[in-house]
Amino acid sequence: MDPRAVVHPEARIGAGTTIGPYCTIGREVVIGERCQIGASVVIDGWTEIGDDTRIFPMASIGMAPQDLKYKGERTRLTIGRRNTFREFVTVNRGTHGGGGATAIGDGNLFMAYAHVAHDCHVGNATIFGNGATLGGHVTVEDFATVSAYSGVHPFCRVGRHAYVGGYSVVTKDALPFGKSVGNRARTYGLNTIGLVRRGFSTDTIDQLKRAYRYLLQSKLNASRALVQIEQDPRLTSPEVRYLVDFIRGSQRGVILRRPARRAEGPVADE
Repeated sequence: MDPRAVVHPEARIGAGTTIGPYCTIGREVVIGERCQIGASVVIDGWTEIGDDTRIFPMASIGMAPQDLKYKGERTRLTIGRRNTFREFVTVNRGTHGGGGATAIGDGNLFMAYAHVAHDCHVGNATIFGNGATLGGHVTVEDFATVSAYSGVHPFCRVGRHAYVGGYSVVTKDALPFGKSVGNRARTYGLNTIGLVRRGFSTDTIDQLKRAYRYLLQSKLNASRALVQIEQDPRLTSPEVRYLVDFIRGSQRGVILRRPARRAEGPVADE
């Protein structure tokens, strides 16, 4: 621990963790083992950080939520293992109105200036580009990517293996396995490259492509497209089932291509 760091004597610091100069670590903070805390990092509030996490200089972790309803009550930030927070990343604690906790899983990368607001829930192995911003109460599921300078509206969800392109504005739920791009974002098909990199089988990718054609290239609205997906005997994978459940469970609606961009005609066989 650098002697120039200010660490509250009641903060709990795990074995092998290094803390750089000019850091400020608050009373209620718990940091796991083998973490690396860079210079001038601020960690405060009821914040718990898992083992093997790296926090680069000037990041602010666990500060009070940026919510006018917050009155100083005890709320939490829980961060899992093997996460990386680059320079100037900000992560806020939760609010009572949102369940009292912000939660981040394992193995995530937050590039410089990314922001995670109060009551967000981030899964595992996600990537946030430079300046990517989550509003309050957002859920980002496992293996999703939110690219540079994109913003996700409060209460939205970003599904598993979704890819949100750079400079996008997400105001509805971003489909799992899909590519959502633009201001406002639209869905531009399956995130095929990402799925191949993650080791998905050819059969699973083909089934997801067929399901996406029902959603994006037919003349059906979302409700009817879901019925067709459920009735199609070729679409039996757990991933397709999850896609359907994700859409049916949406509270804000899901991002789809504009109707004017849809092809005229039935879903083609391959």
